[in-house]
Amino acid sequence: MASLRKRPWWLGLAVLFLGGVCFHASTQLAATAQYAAIGPGMFVAGVGVGLMVLGVLLLVQIARGETFEPLDAENAAADQPMDRRAFFTALLAVVLPTLTIEPLGLPITAMLSFMLVARSFGSRRVLPDLLTGLILGAVSWLLFSWLGLQLGGFLPLAGL
Repeated sequence: MASLRKRPWWLGLAVLFLGGVCFHASTQLAATAQYAAIGPGMFVAGVGVGLMVLGVLLLVQIARGETFEPLDAENAAADQPMDRRAFFTALLAVVLPTLTIEPLGLPITAMLSFMLVARSFGSRRVLPDLLTGLILGAVSWLLFSWLGLQLGGFLPLAGL
């Protein structure tokens, strides 16, 4: 019974819960669109169902007693503690778009998020990372606008 308590059940339940949240959120979005047969709700529902399936599979693996240790091919040291600075830098990169996409626009938001993720992976080249993020964000905004999807202004601070 003690070995049941040591297993990471919370991980499988968390993945299952996140899938449920995504699936529930998809009910608020249109499943189809006027210009295409597939709408944004369909993608979110697919992600939610996928996460729920993965959560169930993870719970099955945990119930079987599978251990979750890094493999040799992953080039990870199991005895090393988590790099908290890298984790929180990546977390900031994920949260940043919710705060900045409307006032700054997609290109600037993508630029900042890309730089933060690259930094969390060890990059120290701030200017090339900012430039790469800006180019990716600008191209994404242009492609989405070409498809007829509105992502807000290109650079709202500049009135564009």
